[in-house]
Parts: sequence; C-alpha cells; structure tokens
Amino acid sequence: MIDYHVHLEEGPYSFRWLERTSQAMAFFKDEDVGKGSKASIEKTMQQLTSRLQSGCYSEQWLDLYLQQAKKLGLREVGIVDHLYRFKETRDYFERYMQLDNTETIGKMQRYWLDNVMTESIDNFVSAIIRAKEKWCQHGIALKLGIEADYFGGGEEELASFLHRYPWDYVIGSVHFVDGWGFDNPQTQYIFENMDEAALQQSYERFFATVEKMIHSKMFDFVAHLDNFKVFDYQVKDVAFLDSWYERIARALVAAQTATEINAGLYYRYPVKEMCPGPRFLDALIKHGVTFTVSSDAHFPDDLGKHTFANADLLKSYGVQSIVGFNQRHKQYIKL
Repeated sequence: MIDYHVHLEEGPYSFRWLERTSQAMAFFKDEDVGKGSKASIEKTMQQLTSRLQSGCYSEQWLDLYLQQAKKLGLREVGIVDHLYRFKETRDYFERYMQLDNTETIGKMQRYWLDNVMTESIDNFVSAIIRAKEKWCQHGIALKLGIEADYFGGGEEELASFLHRYPWDYVIGSVHFVDGWGFDNPQTQYIFENMDEAALQQSYERFFATVEKMIHSKMFDFVAHLDNFKVFDYQVKDVAFLDSWYERIARALVAAQTATEINAGLYYRYPVKEMCPGPRFLDALIKHGVTFTVSSDAHFPDDLGKHTFANADLLKSYGVQSIVGFNQRHKQYIKL
C-alpha cells in the first residue's frame, strides 16, 4: 500500500502546534515517565527543544515517518510540503493572496503567511533526497513531491519555479478563492455570513478554478477536489453539484491527470468526509479517472490513516489499480 500526500510540518507555531508535536513524539515512545508528573513535563520540554532546534527536515523527525511506514507495511510514501512553506515563493503568494491592510481578511492572512513561510525549499528537497537510500534499505520507496497552490494567471511563474527541482510528482491544489484562504480556521467566519446563493457562487468560483487547474496540465495529480466543504458549509442544490462533478471528471480524463482519495478532511476537519465525497467519487469512477490514495498527514503518527480503507473502497468499485510516480512518470500499482 502507498500514501502519496504526507507533510512534515506546518505553522503557525502556536501552543496548539506544541501540543500536537508533543503528542506525535509521545506516540513513538515506549517509556512511561508518569503522566502528570513534573518529570514528564521536563522530558517533554527536552524533546520539544530538541525538535525545534533540529527542525522538521532532520533525520530524527523523518525517522518517525519511516518507523510508522514500516509498522503499517507501506510500500511507497510520498512526502510533500505546501509551496507556501518556502520563503523562495513569497512573491508568488503575495501576488495572488488578499494581503491588504483590511481587518477582515488581509491582515489575518498576512499574519498567517508570515508564520507558515519559514523554510527553504532547498533544505526540504535535499533532506528527502538524502533519506531515499535509507528508506530503500528498509524496503520502502520514498518519493519527493510538492503540493503547489494553483492561481489562475500564475501558470507561467509557477511552472518556471517548479522546473528547478527533481520532483517525483507535483500535486496541484486549490486553497484560495479570489485570494481568500478558505480552509484557514481564522477566516471561517466568512462562510457564516453567506446565504445559500452566495455560498453557491463561491462554490462555483472554487470549482471553476479546479477545472482550470486541471486543464493547465501542469500537475501529476490534483488534491482534495472538493475541499471547499472543509467547515461543512455545503450547497443544497444537488443538481448544481452533480453538474460540476461531471465537468471535473471529464476534465481529468481529457488532461490524463489523476486525483486522490484524501482522508485529511475526514479526521482533521468539521466536515468529517473524504475528498471526494461519495457522489463525487461515483462520478469520477464512472468516467474512468485514475486515483492514488493519501492520508494528508501533517504529523508522523497520522501517516497512512485510512489509505488501506480507501484502497479497498476503490477496489469495491471495480478499480484494479492505483497510481504512483517516479521522476514524474506514472506507475500503476495493482490492488
């Protein structure tokens, strides 16, 4: 089995981040220091200090992902990071995000960008390339990927940047509609102020961007096709949704681009549903779209979550293989 959408870290670096990082490290520790004791807090602080100093591209942090991959019996793992993690992409994101001085969204998104865009892409790429041999010795193929945010009109700039690095695959994704990062919990309130008509118009803009992204043919697969539902604000007009599901399915087939069953929204967000949802999945399979499977993990203890179940789900539809990638060449893996 495989997991092709795995992240190493993401800010902003809040107390929640510290708590979640501590939880991940504790998952891999056998010793019991005594929960609630002063000694346990001292041990946790030492571990967090070491983790922060060594960084998310250290061999020690990657080894936790390797340990979990071995435990689950995964055969291939694709590690990616969001493009917005890297300081080298600042101009790209500043060009297309809403980052003005308005209190409603601009200042909030500027704060978010400043606190997630903390790494160098060269460090990420070299860390994964270095780790490949070690993972291979343990019987697991480690793949180097990138999750690249798509903005209409930014294709040439994005392509020029991506061509500099030896990716095994490039994921295309949409996290912004008209410069608004709709899956950011800090901007969730924007959904709350929408009536049904406004919500449907926003879905329309989202799906139109996804369709345009697919037709660009820049990506090996596209991620979480219906993640606009992230906070469970969903359009009630089934015919509207079905129409877009059909359009996107046809676009994927025409562009010979794969997609994924992504579990991230199911276990990390209010919607508690896979991407794509059941009706969307029906349409994609009917049109013969190719799939990979992914946990969308952001911590090592989430690696592989629901990927086996989603592979079995595809198999129940009669799908005989899923896809992996090597140096941007598609490879079929029999189910």
